[in-house]
Amino acid sequence: MGDERAVLVGGQIGETVGGRGGDTVTEWAGALVLGDAEDVRRAAEELAQGRAVAHGFANVYAMTAGPDPAAVERVNRLKGRPAGQSGSVTTVPSALPGLFDWTRLPPELPRRQVRSLVEELYELGPFGFRGPAADRVPGHLTEVQDGVRTVRVVAPGRACPSNAFLAAALERTGGDVLFVTSANRARQLPHWRAEGVVADFGREPEVRVLVHADDAAARRGYPHHEPVAASVVSFHRAAGRGRSGLPALTLERQGSLSAEHIRSVAANHGFALALSPRAASRPGARAYVPGAARGR
Repeated sequence: MGDERAVLVGGQIGETVGGRGGDTVTEWAGALVLGDAEDVRRAAEELAQGRAVAHGFANVYAMTAGPDPAAVERVNRLKGRPAGQSGSVTTVPSALPGLFDWTRLPPELPRRQVRSLVEELYELGPFGFRGPAADRVPGHLTEVQDGVRTVRVVAPGRACPSNAFLAAALERTGGDVLFVTSANRARQLPHWRAEGVVADFGREPEVRVLVHADDAAARRGYPHHEPVAASVVSFHRAAGRGRSGLPALTLERQGSLSAEHIRSVAANHGFALALSPRAASRPGARAYVPGAARGR
Protein backbone atom coordinates (compact mmCIF):
# COMPACT_ATOMS: atom_id res chain seq x y z
CA MET A 1 0.00 0.00 0.00
CA GLY A 2 2.98 2.29 0.40
CA ASP A 3 2.06 5.74 1.59
CA GLU A 4 -1.46 5.54 0.20
CA ARG A 5 -4.63 5.36 2.26
CA ALA A 6 -8.25 4.51 1.60
CA VAL A 7 -10.47 7.56 1.74
CA LEU A 8 -14.17 8.06 2.30
CA VAL A 9 -15.72 9.96 -0.57
CA GLY A 10 -19.41 10.83 -0.55
CA GLY A 11 -20.12 8.21 2.10
CA GLN A 12 -18.27 5.40 0.30
CA ILE A 13 -14.82 3.93 0.72
CA GLY A 14 -13.00 5.13 -2.37
CA GLU A 15 -9.71 4.37 -4.06
CA THR A 16 -6.50 5.46 -2.40
CA VAL A 17 -4.68 8.73 -2.70
CA GLY A 18 -0.99 9.10 -2.03
CA GLY A 19 1.19 11.36 0.05
CA ARG A 20 -0.76 11.27 3.31
CA GLY A 21 1.53 9.12 5.44
CA GLY A 22 0.03 5.66 5.31
CA ASP A 23 -2.59 5.26 8.06
CA THR A 24 -2.74 8.97 8.82
CA VAL A 25 -6.30 10.24 8.70
CA THR A 26 -6.90 13.94 8.22
CA GLU A 27 -10.34 14.10 6.61
CA TRP A 28 -13.24 11.68 6.73
CA ALA A 29 -16.71 12.72 5.62
CA GLY A 30 -18.81 12.94 8.77
CA ALA A 31 -16.04 11.72 11.09
CA LEU A 32 -14.41 13.57 13.95
CA VAL A 33 -10.80 13.23 15.12
CA LEU A 34 -9.39 12.30 18.52
CA GLY A 35 -6.93 14.94 19.67
CA ASP A 36 -9.06 17.78 18.30
CA ALA A 37 -10.65 19.40 21.36
CA GLU A 38 -13.68 20.67 19.47
CA ASP A 39 -14.29 17.28 17.86
CA VAL A 40 -14.02 15.56 21.24
CA ARG A 41 -16.47 18.05 22.78
CA ARG A 42 -18.94 17.52 19.95
CA ALA A 43 -18.73 13.72 20.19
CA ALA A 44 -19.27 13.85 23.96
CA GLU A 45 -22.33 16.05 23.56
CA GLU A 46 -23.81 13.73 20.95
CA LEU A 47 -23.26 10.74 23.24
CA ALA A 48 -25.07 12.58 26.04
CA GLN A 49 -27.96 13.19 23.61
CA GLY A 50 -28.30 9.46 22.93
CA ARG A 51 -25.90 8.70 20.09
CA ALA A 52 -23.24 6.00 20.26
CA VAL A 53 -19.66 6.99 19.41
CA ALA A 54 -17.32 4.61 17.56
CA HIS A 55 -13.87 5.84 18.49
CA GLY A 56 -10.20 5.05 18.72
CA PHE A 57 -9.54 2.92 21.79
CA ALA A 58 -5.82 2.25 22.26
CA ASN A 59 -4.80 0.20 19.19
CA VAL A 60 -8.34 -0.71 18.04
CA TYR A 61 -11.78 0.91 17.84
CA ALA A 62 -14.59 0.68 20.39
CA MET A 63 -18.19 1.83 20.50
CA THR A 64 -19.22 3.76 23.61
CA ALA A 65 -22.69 4.89 24.65
CA GLY A 66 -24.54 6.11 27.69
CA PRO A 67 -25.17 3.57 30.47
CA ASP A 68 -28.97 3.72 30.36
CA PRO A 69 -30.83 0.55 29.25
CA ALA A 70 -32.21 2.18 26.10
CA ALA A 71 -28.73 3.16 24.89
CA VAL A 72 -27.35 -0.31 25.62
CA GLU A 73 -30.20 -1.96 23.74
CA ARG A 74 -29.74 0.34 20.72
CA VAL A 75 -26.05 -0.49 20.44
CA ASN A 76 -26.67 -4.22 20.87
CA ARG A 77 -29.28 -4.19 18.12
CA LEU A 78 -27.04 -2.09 15.89
CA LYS A 79 -24.32 -4.71 16.22
CA GLY A 80 -26.72 -7.59 15.73
CA ARG A 81 -26.51 -8.85 19.33
CA PRO A 82 -29.32 -9.72 21.78
CA ALA A 83 -30.81 -6.46 23.04
CA GLY A 84 -30.37 -7.39 26.69
CA GLN A 85 -26.73 -8.49 26.52
CA SER A 86 -24.87 -6.88 29.43
CA GLY A 87 -21.44 -6.38 27.85
CA SER A 88 -18.75 -4.20 29.39
CA VAL A 89 -18.37 -0.76 30.90
CA THR A 90 -15.59 1.79 30.65
CA THR A 91 -14.51 4.90 32.50
CA VAL A 92 -11.57 7.25 33.10
CA PRO A 93 -8.48 6.14 35.09
CA SER A 94 -9.43 7.91 38.32
CA ALA A 95 -12.89 6.31 38.45
CA LEU A 96 -11.91 2.74 37.53
CA PRO A 97 -11.22 1.43 41.09
CA GLY A 98 -14.56 2.78 42.31
CA LEU A 99 -16.52 0.47 40.02
CA PHE A 100 -15.49 -2.56 42.09
CA ASP A 101 -16.55 -3.58 45.59
CA TRP A 102 -13.13 -4.43 47.00
CA THR A 103 -14.62 -5.66 50.27
CA ARG A 104 -16.07 -8.67 48.43
CA LEU A 105 -12.78 -10.09 47.19
CA PRO A 106 -12.15 -13.63 48.43
CA PRO A 107 -9.60 -13.77 51.28
CA GLU A 108 -7.08 -15.62 49.07
CA LEU A 109 -6.80 -12.53 46.86
CA PRO A 110 -5.38 -9.66 48.93
CA ARG A 111 -6.96 -6.36 47.95
CA ARG A 112 -3.74 -4.34 47.80
CA GLN A 113 -2.01 -6.86 45.54
CA VAL A 114 -4.99 -7.10 43.17
CA ARG A 115 -5.18 -3.33 42.90
CA SER A 116 -1.47 -3.02 42.16
CA LEU A 117 -1.81 -5.66 39.43
CA VAL A 118 -4.78 -3.80 37.91
CA GLU A 119 -2.75 -0.59 37.90
CA GLU A 120 0.27 -2.15 36.17
CA LEU A 121 -1.80 -3.86 33.47
CA TYR A 122 -3.67 -0.59 32.88
CA GLU A 123 -0.38 1.28 32.55
CA LEU A 124 0.70 -1.16 29.84
CA GLY A 125 -2.31 -0.45 27.67
CA PRO A 126 -5.85 -1.65 26.97
CA PHE A 127 -7.15 -4.23 29.41
CA GLY A 128 -10.29 -5.69 30.92
CA PHE A 129 -11.03 -6.62 34.51
CA ARG A 130 -13.98 -8.51 36.01
CA GLY A 131 -14.58 -8.13 39.72
CA PRO A 132 -17.33 -7.70 42.30
CA ALA A 133 -19.50 -4.80 41.18
CA ALA A 134 -19.87 -1.71 43.33
CA ASP A 135 -23.44 -0.75 44.23
CA ARG A 136 -23.22 2.29 41.94
CA VAL A 137 -22.99 0.10 38.82
CA PRO A 138 -26.47 -0.31 37.28
CA GLY A 139 -27.83 -3.82 37.42
CA HIS A 140 -28.25 -4.18 33.65
CA LEU A 141 -24.49 -3.63 33.27
CA THR A 142 -23.60 -6.44 35.68
CA GLU A 143 -23.57 -10.21 35.45
CA VAL A 144 -23.83 -12.82 38.20
CA GLN A 145 -20.96 -15.28 38.00
CA ASP A 146 -20.17 -17.91 40.62
CA GLY A 147 -22.85 -16.36 42.79
CA VAL A 148 -21.18 -12.93 42.69
CA ARG A 149 -22.63 -9.78 41.10
CA THR A 150 -19.77 -8.76 38.80
CA VAL A 151 -18.88 -5.98 36.40
CA ARG A 152 -16.46 -6.21 33.49
CA VAL A 153 -14.53 -2.98 33.03
CA VAL A 154 -12.62 -2.58 29.76
CA ALA A 155 -10.42 0.52 29.53
CA PRO A 156 -7.99 1.80 26.89
CA GLY A 157 -5.01 2.33 29.19
CA ARG A 158 -3.76 5.51 30.77
CA ALA A 159 -1.91 6.83 27.71
CA CYS A 160 -4.79 6.66 25.21
CA PRO A 161 -6.13 10.02 23.97
CA SER A 162 -9.65 8.59 24.13
CA ASN A 163 -9.55 9.23 27.89
CA ALA A 164 -10.24 12.91 27.10
CA PHE A 165 -13.37 11.90 25.22
CA LEU A 166 -14.47 9.55 28.01
CA ALA A 167 -13.97 12.29 30.59
CA ALA A 168 -16.01 14.75 28.53
CA ALA A 169 -18.78 12.19 28.01
CA LEU A 170 -18.92 11.37 31.73
CA GLU A 171 -19.09 15.05 32.59
CA ARG A 172 -22.11 15.46 30.33
CA THR A 173 -23.89 12.28 31.42
CA GLY A 174 -23.27 13.03 35.09
CA GLY A 175 -21.95 9.60 36.06
CA ASP A 176 -18.75 7.61 36.26
CA VAL A 177 -19.58 4.70 33.95
CA LEU A 178 -20.33 4.26 30.23
CA PHE A 179 -21.33 1.25 28.18
CA VAL A 180 -18.61 0.00 25.81
CA THR A 181 -18.25 -2.72 23.21
CA SER A 182 -15.98 -3.39 20.26
CA ALA A 183 -16.69 -1.42 17.07
CA ASN A 184 -17.78 -4.23 14.78
CA ARG A 185 -20.84 -6.16 13.72
CA ALA A 186 -21.73 -9.29 15.68
CA ARG A 187 -19.50 -12.31 15.13
CA GLN A 188 -16.82 -10.21 13.45
CA LEU A 189 -13.43 -9.14 14.74
CA PRO A 190 -12.85 -5.61 16.09
CA HIS A 191 -11.80 -2.91 13.67
CA TRP A 192 -8.31 -1.42 13.98
CA ARG A 193 -8.46 0.86 10.95
CA ALA A 194 -10.62 3.97 10.70
CA GLU A 195 -11.92 3.26 7.22
CA GLY A 196 -13.33 -0.07 8.37
CA VAL A 197 -15.27 1.63 11.15
CA VAL A 198 -16.55 4.28 8.73
CA ALA A 199 -17.58 1.61 6.22
CA ASP A 200 -19.58 -0.27 8.87
CA PHE A 201 -21.04 2.60 10.86
CA GLY A 202 -20.46 5.87 9.01
CA ARG A 203 -23.96 5.90 7.56
CA GLU A 204 -25.74 4.91 10.77
CA PRO A 205 -27.73 7.92 12.03
CA GLU A 206 -27.34 6.75 15.64
CA VAL A 207 -23.53 6.59 15.48
CA ARG A 208 -20.84 9.29 15.42
CA VAL A 209 -17.33 8.21 14.36
CA LEU A 210 -14.32 9.66 16.20
CA VAL A 211 -11.12 8.41 14.56
CA HIS A 212 -7.49 8.24 15.55
CA ALA A 213 -5.50 10.96 13.80
CA ASP A 214 -3.01 8.24 12.84
CA ASP A 215 -3.97 4.57 13.11
CA ALA A 216 -0.41 3.32 12.59
CA ALA A 217 0.91 5.55 15.37
CA ALA A 218 -1.85 4.29 17.67
CA ARG A 219 -0.74 0.71 17.09
CA ARG A 220 2.94 1.54 17.55
CA GLY A 221 2.11 2.95 20.97
CA TYR A 222 1.31 -0.57 22.22
CA PRO A 223 4.18 -2.83 21.12
CA HIS A 224 3.08 -5.70 23.38
CA HIS A 225 -0.57 -5.64 22.30
CA GLU A 226 -2.14 -7.13 19.19
CA PRO A 227 -4.97 -5.12 17.55
CA VAL A 228 -7.73 -7.37 18.89
CA ALA A 229 -10.17 -7.15 21.79
CA ALA A 230 -8.58 -6.50 25.19
CA SER A 231 -7.63 -9.41 27.41
CA VAL A 232 -9.78 -9.83 30.52
CA VAL A 233 -8.69 -11.05 33.97
CA SER A 234 -11.30 -11.86 36.60
CA PHE A 235 -10.74 -11.59 40.34
CA HIS A 236 -14.21 -12.07 41.81
CA ARG A 237 -13.12 -15.53 42.91
CA ALA A 238 -9.86 -17.45 43.31
CA ALA A 239 -9.13 -20.15 40.76
CA GLY A 240 -7.22 -22.44 43.11
CA ARG A 241 -3.45 -22.25 43.23
CA GLY A 242 -0.79 -22.44 40.56
CA ARG A 243 2.24 -24.73 40.49
CA SER A 244 4.13 -22.18 42.50
CA GLY A 245 1.52 -22.29 45.23
CA LEU A 246 0.39 -18.74 44.49
CA PRO A 247 -3.35 -18.03 44.43
CA ALA A 248 -4.63 -17.96 40.86
CA LEU A 249 -6.62 -15.35 39.00
CA THR A 250 -8.60 -16.35 35.91
CA LEU A 251 -7.81 -15.20 32.40
CA GLU A 252 -11.36 -14.92 31.11
CA ARG A 253 -10.36 -13.81 27.61
CA GLN A 254 -6.98 -13.94 25.92
CA GLY A 255 -6.87 -10.91 23.68
CA SER A 256 -4.49 -8.09 22.91
CA LEU A 257 -1.98 -8.91 25.67
CA SER A 258 -0.78 -12.51 25.60
CA ALA A 259 -1.34 -15.00 28.42
CA GLU A 260 2.43 -15.35 28.83
CA HIS A 261 2.86 -11.61 29.34
CA ILE A 262 -0.05 -11.43 31.78
CA ARG A 263 1.25 -14.45 33.72
CA SER A 264 4.62 -12.75 34.13
CA VAL A 265 3.07 -9.52 35.39
CA ALA A 266 0.71 -11.40 37.73
CA ALA A 267 3.61 -13.32 39.30
CA ASN A 268 5.27 -10.04 40.22
CA HIS A 269 2.21 -9.25 42.33
CA GLY A 270 1.93 -12.67 43.96
CA PHE A 271 -0.56 -14.40 41.69
CA ALA A 272 -0.66 -17.35 39.35
CA LEU A 273 -2.87 -17.32 36.24
CA ALA A 274 -5.44 -19.93 35.28
CA LEU A 275 -6.86 -19.90 31.76
CA SER A 276 -10.59 -20.39 31.24
CA PRO A 277 -11.52 -22.70 28.34
CA ARG A 278 -12.48 -19.63 26.28
CA ALA A 279 -9.00 -18.16 26.80
CA ALA A 280 -7.09 -21.18 25.52
CA SER A 281 -6.29 -19.50 22.21
CA ARG A 282 -5.56 -15.94 21.14
CA PRO A 283 -7.51 -14.52 18.17
CA GLY A 284 -5.78 -13.05 15.16
CA ALA A 285 -6.29 -9.49 14.03
CA ARG A 286 -8.97 -8.58 11.54
CA ALA A 287 -7.95 -8.79 7.88
CA TYR A 288 -9.12 -6.10 5.48
CA VAL A 289 -10.14 -6.64 1.88
CA PRO A 290 -8.14 -4.52 -0.60
CA GLY A 291 -10.32 -1.85 -2.11
CA ALA A 292 -12.74 -1.80 0.83
CA ALA A 293 -10.76 -1.18 4.01
CA ARG A 294 -7.14 -1.70 3.25
CA GLY A 295 -4.85 -3.38 5.77
CA ARG A 296 -1.12 -4.03 5.92
